[in-house]
Amino acid sequence: MASSDTYFLAHPTSTSSYAIPAPPRIVVPPPALTHDNRPDIPLTSIVPSALDSIFDLRNLLQYNPVFEWTYERRRDAQLILPYLYLGPMTAAKDEEWLKREGITAILAVRQKGAFESKLMNSALRKAEALGLQFQALDVAGHAELIQLFPQTTQWIHQHVTSVYEQYQAMGKVLVFCESGNERSAGVVAAYLMETHVDVDYIKAMQFVQAQRFCVNFDDGMKRLLQGYWDILCARRAVAASAAAAEQNGEGGEDVMSGVVQNGQSRGKRALEHDGEGDEMVDGDDTADMARFDGRSFAPFVDLEF
Repeated sequence: MASSDTYFLAHPTSTSSYAIPAPPRIVVPPPALTHDNRPDIPLTSIVPSALDSIFDLRNLLQYNPVFEWTYERRRDAQLILPYLYLGPMTAAKDEEWLKREGITAILAVRQKGAFESKLMNSALRKAEALGLQFQALDVAGHAELIQLFPQTTQWIHQHVTSVYEQYQAMGKVLVFCESGNERSAGVVAAYLMETHVDVDYIKAMQFVQAQRFCVNFDDGMKRLLQGYWDILCARRAVAASAAAAEQNGEGGEDVMSGVVQNGQSRGKRALEHDGEGDEMVDGDDTADMARFDGRSFAPFVDLEF
């Protein structure tokens, strides 16, 4: 209390909450539509190949399943790319459908140790009886799934490429889980991100949902795909820096140690021990406290009345 007529009370600077801290939600907006009400999500392959001559990605969304979607279609598999399908376990067991669509391989995503793993064995036996290639992924959670994304992408690409080289025909892969709406949808979205230009995690989810409207990207799967997109961006940045350094006749040491800027490498930040305390330095900067200027972390402020 400053005087007999002035009082101060503490006032919180933000609203209190008893909820468990959580990252902000990732919102996937509906894609923009063309003049004829088709989703406008262009796809361009990262690595041109002989397969591009038989792929017509421009007209892939010519028929918009969102406006034609019916509840019963969740039991069927939908075409995501000309050589890639996404669907439930029932589609992998449908021998007539597999033959009619020309499926040459199936990729199963199973919950490790769950009863559904045993149920999917019948689909794998069906594929073996039909002479199809097959692969099963047993994962206990999303953390294991993100580690397998590079392997699933490589497996799909190698199969389609090998079929084309041997038979001059397009191989077709069905990716499925029990419902075809969750982890298998994440595998397909990760494949789109890794193999196409400017398809980030938002566009990948938009494209998959435009083709199979019943997919369910929960918050965990959205953050998983966001994290994998960050990994892909980092890999591409390192590859681009290495290619630029090689083109300029420079070694790869600068690329591995830091960011290459104008032909010079920027060293990593280090700790300088001066005997009086540890101080973070970066080049010619002598302190790292400037970034805190103008910030106030006080949880309360005084109100005068």
